[in-house]
Amino acid sequence: MDIGWTHAAPSILAAFFASLVECVEALTIVLAVGSVRGWRSALGGSSAALVVLLAIVAVLGPALARIPLNIIQIAVGALLLLFGLRWLRKAILRAIGVIPLHDEAAAFAKETARLRAIGGAGGWDMPAVAASFQITMLEGIEVVFIVIAIGAGGAGLLLPASLGALAALLLVIVLGLTVHRPLANVPENSLKFVVGVLLAAFGTFWVGEGLAIPWPGGDWAIPVLIVGFLLTATLTMGLCRNRLTRSLPIVATVENT
Repeated sequence: MDIGWTHAAPSILAAFFASLVECVEALTIVLAVGSVRGWRSALGGSSAALVVLLAIVAVLGPALARIPLNIIQIAVGALLLLFGLRWLRKAILRAIGVIPLHDEAAAFAKETARLRAIGGAGGWDMPAVAASFQITMLEGIEVVFIVIAIGAGGAGLLLPASLGALAALLLVIVLGLTVHRPLANVPENSLKFVVGVLLAAFGTFWVGEGLAIPWPGGDWAIPVLIVGFLLTATLTMGLCRNRLTRSLPIVATVENT
């Protein structure tokens, strides 16, 4: 399967936005660790986690090439579809107010208070190293999964996906060095909504490819699927918001009786 811009560009965008969300969440905790416990330990823990994550990509990426492509596309496509739908569900529920929005400033304050309660330490601060390593690994594993999954969709896709993730990582690092505070103004829920749409579209396309379904237009079906999931998710959000709005007066009436 030839990889053109219709494949490479969405791969880069999906990996970039997904990685951006996870990197922002990791940055919040690393900034809290660095500001309270010291930057050497905080950066040391994050650097160690990045080395481990790069090793995972280096090992798993080439290993996937030994598995028949159609099997990879079905398995990874199904996982990406489920992953994307989960992000879409949470983004819709947050958008209509059913579950609260993720607050990076609150997460920063909570982690700062927790770290201040831990006693001081000389030399390498192991609680700080552990906290930075843990959050970087936790968020990074999701990035690695997405990069490898996107890269498994076809020959030549691992590089575009890796470039998208690397661009997000570098952007977050630059912003972190510049502002030295959690990126509370980043529209994280909107990013998760976009990522959910992209991953769901990719997953659907690759499941179809693995099942040898002839997509009309070939790779051009990917942008069509993206638009389709976007319109469906937007319509679903509107319907849920209207239903929730109509139910609020009924609930208020019942509570007042």
